[in-house]
Amino acid sequence: MEATSPASSNENKRKSLVTAEHERTKRLKTGQECDQVPLDVHPTRSPRISVLLEHLKQPVTLNELTELLHYAALGKSVKKPSWCRFHKQRKVQGVNVVIVQDVTQSHFYKHYLSLPNLRKNYTTRVTFTPSSHNIASGIFSSEVTKSDSPAIFQTEEESNGLHKALKKHPVIIKFGTERRGLTAYVLSQEEMIKNNYPVKGLPGCEEFVCTDSADFVTDSSPLYGLDCEMCLTAKGNELSRVSLVDSSGKCLLDELVKPPNRILNYLTKFSGITAEMLRPIKMTLRDVQQKLRDLLPRDAVLVGHSLHCDLRALKMIHRHVIDTSLLYRKEFGQKFKLKILAETLLKRQIQTEEKIGHNPTEDAVAALELAQYFIKTGPCKVVESHLEELWGYTIEDESETECTPAPPPSTRFSDVLQMVGRSVTFSGKRSDVVLELSKQQWHKSDKEVLDSFRKQTTCPFVSVLQLSSFSEPSTTGLPHQQLHRMFSSLRDMCVVFAGPFPPGFSEKDVRRLFGCCGPVHKVKVLNTTVRVHAEVEFELLEAALVALKTLNGVKVQGQSIKVQRPVNESTLDLDVTLDALMSDSLNSSHLYAVQVKPNTAEYPLCTAKLNGHTSYSLVPNVKNSRKQTKVNGSKGETSDLCEETLRETFSWFGSVERIILPTKPGKRSQHAYIKFDCSESRQAALDSSEDLRRHNYLVCPSLTPAHLPSWVSMTTPAPTADTDRGVAIEDQEMERKMRKLDRHLGKLFRFLPEGMLSVVLLLGHTSDHSHSPGLCLLDIKKTTIQT
Repeated sequence: MEATSPASSNENKRKSLVTAEHERTKRLKTGQECDQVPLDVHPTRSPRISVLLEHLKQPVTLNELTELLHYAALGKSVKKPSWCRFHKQRKVQGVNVVIVQDVTQSHFYKHYLSLPNLRKNYTTRVTFTPSSHNIASGIFSSEVTKSDSPAIFQTEEESNGLHKALKKHPVIIKFGTERRGLTAYVLSQEEMIKNNYPVKGLPGCEEFVCTDSADFVTDSSPLYGLDCEMCLTAKGNELSRVSLVDSSGKCLLDELVKPPNRILNYLTKFSGITAEMLRPIKMTLRDVQQKLRDLLPRDAVLVGHSLHCDLRALKMIHRHVIDTSLLYRKEFGQKFKLKILAETLLKRQIQTEEKIGHNPTEDAVAALELAQYFIKTGPCKVVESHLEELWGYTIEDESETECTPAPPPSTRFSDVLQMVGRSVTFSGKRSDVVLELSKQQWHKSDKEVLDSFRKQTTCPFVSVLQLSSFSEPSTTGLPHQQLHRMFSSLRDMCVVFAGPFPPGFSEKDVRRLFGCCGPVHKVKVLNTTVRVHAEVEFELLEAALVALKTLNGVKVQGQSIKVQRPVNESTLDLDVTLDALMSDSLNSSHLYAVQVKPNTAEYPLCTAKLNGHTSYSLVPNVKNSRKQTKVNGSKGETSDLCEETLRETFSWFGSVERIILPTKPGKRSQHAYIKFDCSESRQAALDSSEDLRRHNYLVCPSLTPAHLPSWVSMTTPAPTADTDRGVAIEDQEMERKMRKLDRHLGKLFRFLPEGMLSVVLLLGHTSDHSHSPGLCLLDIKKTTIQT
């Protein structure tokens, strides 16, 4: 029997996934027969905000929010926000922030169906960390962080106290005067290309090995010093020795390397390498490349002196580097030798004539310490301290009057806005806000705040509105009970009841069975007098939906089980809520997927109904024996997902923008979210769900916005005494107020000019008894397209 190659198997799998329905969908897309524009597609020239995936999973603090507001209002003159990307900021026409006190993210999702304006107008949502401080005052009094580019409010400050002769110094011109973190000195891709660094995609770098580098590094990323020595071979200079040291100067790697080509000159005077040293060496270039890839973490920043030569000798590409020859700059592009810099700044002798050749470990440590000194000291101080001994000239003394620096201007956000001529206002109840009284408007009610703002002939460039009616006693009489009820109702959406199970069926057996649908949060076995049932609480809404569709009616040890949702007050309108979540702009192009391990001995093929069609799914045949429930030595029921396989499988339905593999520390991903470029691609995948199930994938529409896990992990409701009647009255009052709030904010959004950044901040609630995060809703009002 002829064996089937893996490539052939994959090809057959891909072909089987391209169903007739999928082909029809693709023809509609390519033929431009689709009338609807995908909800997640933004006009290329319109400003927009995209939150970085790693930050979408954690709450945003007030400091991080003010970073965004600073950049939106002042542009490149201030530091860019670290947690999101702001595209086309120059087209932003202003900033409007609405602060709603004592409303939580739990309120938003409990009354989700009653908030159509908030759901549709704002395409970005992030969890917000509640704060006990005055948020409005915190926004206006926040300190603006300067950027690398000269800012209009920085010019005078940087000029004062700095001698005019230093203003044109090459180091000052490049890096400014302020001391900043290491990311300010990491070379950009343009700088790397200009300085002959190997960059992926450039001619001549096709065979270079790439390190596993993260997309971005931070100021706390680790530094590693690197230096290499070369020999002259028939093919030119080739690697013969490499050294790597960590941020403390400890040597991690010091290896001799045998070049693959015939050596013409050992360059012993510089490299210190002789024929006798290399004769017994077996280490190859490929071996060294692998060692470096293993040693360097993803966020490593490599430091070296003219590091491009070392990386080219290593035939490696690394995205994040600091070059000390470009830190300590000279005029007209000239460079200092490493030996001179070490002697002048570190007071250390290296590369001395008494030694035969250079010591790469010594050179790597010197380059590392030079970079650390520059970062710690700051460019201005470095230049002033070593101007004569390093750059070779002095500054004549000036009069005391000329040298005395003027007081620096204020960097408070409110002061900077007025300094650059931006109109700014605050509207709300009287509050302790750092803003001129002429810029404040005090009102008795939220209605007055909103009506007064909308009656203005021109909208201020930066405006903050504070709504406080939710903090009135009528809506906060039972805060702990409210939080507990809201939290419980949202948790109920992730719960299913299942059974009856065979006698002796344990909690661990139930967890293994239902684990094929997604991560299980909690299992409670319900032992009645006759049969065994179980309450299963999933971590995700999607997992509960998949369990209902695929495990209901499945036979376990010959006994059919029923899977159903609990019926209580909080789940009566659950089908309507799920439909709204599926069509939410945050989920419209996302798909949820889990992969079941393809072991037919343990996972018999079962049939179920999904969307009215007979479907097939592989589900675990759980038995009493723990040993029998293991598959290939693993306790889980889902396969280890990887981005490459998922992208290869699901790209047949359309362009895949991103694969999200949520993980917990020390664990692998059990499920994935696939984000397509448009909602039609997601629908094509859902229409092909039968074919996907035959290939071990269970899929359903995405229901959970990416920020929700951070909200669940932060929420700590406090259980209280049963006061159902009181809480019911409070729920009705809150429902009325939330509907009213949504109507008012919908009118406000329509009033805002096009291109305005609109922020709605639900502050959340924190106390000694409970902790419920808030929610930050963001969007930039789009320009109306005339047809």
